[in-house]
Amino acid sequence: MSLDLPAPGLVWNRWALFASALSALGVDDVHRCADDGAHHDDHGGNWCRLVLVEGGRAVIFGYDHEYSETVHLTPSIDLLADAPAWLPWPELVRWQGEDQLGFVYWYENGTWSRVGYPEEDLPDGLLAIARAVLDPERARQQLGEMVFDWGKHERDDPAERSAVAEAATRLLAAAETGALEVADLDGLLGRLPADTVNLTAAMTVAQAAGITPGSGAPPVVPAGTIVPPRRIRVLSEDGHEELVRSAMREEPERQRPEPTPGAELAALVDLVRAQAPAEDGCCTLIVGVTDSSLGTQPGPRPPRALAGRQTDWAGFDEITHSVRALRKAETHPQYGRWFFLRLATTTDGYTVERRHDSWPDWFPAKRYTLSLTDLRSELARRAPEYHPSWTPLLDPEVAWREVPGS
Repeated sequence: MSLDLPAPGLVWNRWALFASALSALGVDDVHRCADDGAHHDDHGGNWCRLVLVEGGRAVIFGYDHEYSETVHLTPSIDLLADAPAWLPWPELVRWQGEDQLGFVYWYENGTWSRVGYPEEDLPDGLLAIARAVLDPERARQQLGEMVFDWGKHERDDPAERSAVAEAATRLLAAAETGALEVADLDGLLGRLPADTVNLTAAMTVAQAAGITPGSGAPPVVPAGTIVPPRRIRVLSEDGHEELVRSAMREEPERQRPEPTPGAELAALVDLVRAQAPAEDGCCTLIVGVTDSSLGTQPGPRPPRALAGRQTDWAGFDEITHSVRALRKAETHPQYGRWFFLRLATTTDGYTVERRHDSWPDWFPAKRYTLSLTDLRSELARRAPEYHPSWTPLLDPEVAWREVPGS
């Protein structure tokens, strides 16, 4: 589908301006321009790239760990479906295979395009990470931030804010037209202490990127000619976990000897009984647990520490410690460890249920998940004859399929 984005040359010039201005402040790893294109990395798990391709073509791609919802959909989206062969496929395939590709927009014949989304306003991360090179107003704001935030400008009043905004407007206009001069940079950054600004370094970056008078054209990479074979995700991580959960709901429990009651079980029984909401010894604890997580369900007569509007975290920690101690004590080299436990106490007794293989009806899945990593770790400890039938679904390749090249 077609998109309304600025022309690649304009995007490049803004990108180069940010790289130039930041280099004046000694920062060269947030925005930069190189022979293989423009790079942006906010060092918070978010990044994007712009690559100019011969023939007047371009591609912008990247990922935002908070806003690239395209990565986690079920069913998944193939962001490279029917994409042209001239794209930088090796890099795109690598990012896609690492679940780090949230958006891909390519430019050809004067038009930006991308694959269709199930919802047209689905956030893909482009605006979250690249708005400053797409929107002139945001570009001016970012230039101002270089003065007040990056440069720690001491004077901060309405008059100075206005002066900085005017200087940013002039600087942006010069860069967008490829007419950037040192005086334009000095107009914005010259208000900072001289020993903190290196305009020579900034102009070196600007000239190499092609946004100064007489500088060469921006670097252009050769067009690709082959779409390589690749792996694409067909199940998101959440979708893969749901596939396993569904299988666990249908799984029967394998027969195992009941664990011999020990000190750890007695300690948990005493703790749960003492947490009875009516202080009558009647209490029910329902937990799901793995090596790295623990979740609870309210159930009938839940422990006081887990009831009410606010969790008693000290009480929760005590229960967590006791549950983990019991699970460890009941570990068997063949049978493995249980994932779910329901312990109901009375004044002078108790009943306990464990689930090693199945997802019980008394533990709704909406409030808790068992990570695929934890499930694989648990089954690796068990004897093969105690592997449930859903074990093959844990294979990471279940979530992927091969796509032939062309």
